[in-house]
Amino acid sequence: MRQIVVYEGEDGRWVVECPSLPGCVTQGKTREEAVANAKEAIAGYLKALEEDGLPVPEERFSAMVVAV
Repeated sequence: MRQIVVYEGEDGRWVVECPSLPGCVTQGKTREEAVANAKEAIAGYLKALEEDGLPVPEERFSAMVVAV
């Protein structure tokens, strides 16, 4: 299980980042497409780490909402 951040980009496409996996970023035309793409990107990222014999980073991301 990985936490993701989903937001609408300046160009109207949806962007998804997985903060616990540096550089694991994808996008989609819709929010649903972006999330589906993120699942594929995360799986590919983890597979590449495994194939290269590298450790999988622990999930350490947490989010907060602050009032300004």
